Amino acid sequence: MLEIVETSAKAQLFIEQEEQFGAHNYHPLPVVLSKGEGVHVWDVDGKKYFDFLSGYSAVNQGHCHPKIVAALVEQASKLTLTSRAFYNDLLGGYEHFMTQLFGYDKLLPMNTGVEAVETAIKLARKWAYEVKGVPENDAVVLVCKQNFHGRTINVISFSSDPTARKNFGPFIPGYLSIPYNDLDTLREAVKDKNVSAFLVEPIQGEAGVMVPDDGYLAEAFAICKAANVLFIADEIQTGLARTGKMLACDYENVHPDILILGKALSGGVMPISAVLTNDEIMLTIKPGEHGSTYGGNPLACKVAMAAMQVLIDENLAENAMKLGKYFREGLNAMKGAHISKVRGKGLLNAIVIDHPNKDAAWELCMALRDNGLLAKPTHGHIIRLAPPLVISKAQIDDCLEIIRKTLLAFSA
Repeated sequence: MLEIVETSAKAQLFIEQEEQFGAHNYHPLPVVLSKGEGVHVWDVDGKKYFDFLSGYSAVNQGHCHPKIVAALVEQASKLTLTSRAFYNDLLGGYEHFMTQLFGYDKLLPMNTGVEAVETAIKLARKWAYEVKGVPENDAVVLVCKQNFHGRTINVISFSSDPTARKNFGPFIPGYLSIPYNDLDTLREAVKDKNVSAFLVEPIQGEAGVMVPDDGYLAEAFAICKAANVLFIADEIQTGLARTGKMLACDYENVHPDILILGKALSGGVMPISAVLTNDEIMLTIKPGEHGSTYGGNPLACKVAMAAMQVLIDENLAENAMKLGKYFREGLNAMKGAHISKVRGKGLLNAIVIDHPNKDAAWELCMALRDNGLLAKPTHGHIIRLAPPLVISKAQIDDCLEIIRKTLLAFSA
């Protein structure tokens, strides 16, 4: 069995401080980080690690990318926040940049991913009543089982995760949950004239990197179009070069009616999210009906444009596609050594652990930590492996060797 290295006394002090004074709503791996650069992070004892979580794909551009940090520092010394009570000299340029890049009429800026999800749902409902003609308060949004779109009361109302829901009710109506990757059920569901939208992750990340069948997204989009139902793509985790394309939807040439972005939109520097759509949908919301004090602040606009430019200039989608394929080939060669499945696209990947010990995935992540690689389990038996997209082939080789060595020790 694996021998797990004890956490240092120095690190333990920070952990105990969080335990005493912070809410217990996370179960972190016991490592205390104090520095990041590129694909690496360092703990308080100076030990260096490969980061294979990337802030749940927020750090696609690598930790503390100098161009993003420079944009942050420059703008922070000039103007950080005006609120939307006034115009600022960056928001319009940012909106123009993003709408041109992704092919939409309008952008609505928010902060966190779940705020953007809530925004998309509000837009879909408003459109349903004012454009589609659904009777008020009767709109239905289709969602997928095993989804993860955040943890607000509204969003957990359509979660199928009992941990997310237990003792948080009563829940908000207006949602119908259908199986993921199931076109027949979708076809049947959109027959209800009150269905206004279909909210879907192109790849279900939190569920364990569940990649749907080829053609699923394109056909789901066509089904929605035929039924006058909005197709909403939550690309918060899958978007912005992570899967080998700028958007995961690009693999099937799907242009969502509403696009949700977040995480890597800031390169991990600050919370920034956005909802993009066309005038028919966006302009249903009028002044005073939706907003955010920090949404569209000049600091975020400057950072987001810098973060997007890094993705483009450094060809990070291409790097994710090429090295993701190479990485999966390396992982597939290890199948049998307690790896039953390898799933993924680009550099969003996961391994399914097959072991009688229910804590095997956690123990493997602890051992990977000891060997210099940080990853985190999901659903107990799945380990997501998603490094920053600036990673090199030589670094992928180093990481494959760490994983191989850790699995061999686990087998022993």
